[in-house]
Amino acid sequence: MLSRLRWPLPALMAWACAWLAYTVLQDALPALWPGPLAQAGGLVRPVSLALACALGVVLSLLGQTWWRRLAIAAGFPISLAVSGASLPAWGWLAPLALLLLIYPVNAWRDAPLFPTPARALQRLAASAPLPEGALVLDAGCGLGHALVALRRAYPKAQLHGIEWSWPLRALCALRCPWARVRQGDIWRADWGPYDLVYLFQRPESMPRAVRKARAEMRPGSWLVSLEFEAREIGPHQVLRDGDAKPVWLYRAPFAAQQPVPRP
Repeated sequence: MLSRLRWPLPALMAWACAWLAYTVLQDALPALWPGPLAQAGGLVRPVSLALACALGVVLSLLGQTWWRRLAIAAGFPISLAVSGASLPAWGWLAPLALLLLIYPVNAWRDAPLFPTPARALQRLAASAPLPEGALVLDAGCGLGHALVALRRAYPKAQLHGIEWSWPLRALCALRCPWARVRQGDIWRADWGPYDLVYLFQRPESMPRAVRKARAEMRPGSWLVSLEFEAREIGPHQVLRDGDAKPVWLYRAPFAAQQPVPRP
């Protein structure tokens, strides 16, 4: 996948795509939209610039950190300015505005968009069996990678996803029409109705997830975390498959983590 390419290849590819789009659109837009743009030729360049900036922001999803995403999103307008072309003031603000639209500020404290690997949850159903029609929540579903993996694991479950960024929520809903995907805050949503809640957060978010799971999840339900351990509670099982990310399984009621005895 493109997101796994060694840095700075994702940035270089994204900038090249934005430049290609900018160049092609200036010739294609008058033909595609012959009315207003043909009569007001001065609109062709601003519209081409806006669409190329938007493409750069969408491709910023390839970045694995916020700084890399910002670099990908800002790369095209910066390179355009360096090339000597006159750049309107909004040309600098457009990538930042679009970036904030996709990644709202209050979502930056949670995990960045780290897609769940396609085969990361292939052994989950055997270790955490669920009845037919069980409710499964992907808390922070992003573009739906985990929902796809969860569907493979639980084809007869009712899959739900919550995503704070509404553009990502819309894209996820298009990609996963068989799931119920809604825009919202995973920390305000009620986890009580779900038989399994899946997380791929950050280590810093796990204590908050444990507090919420203890307060809301009913006995017998599962909390599943990819890669990051919930250190406050003892795992029911840890799935490890070679170099793949570990999958931590916790079952309510959640027992306290037992201290490791000292020799």
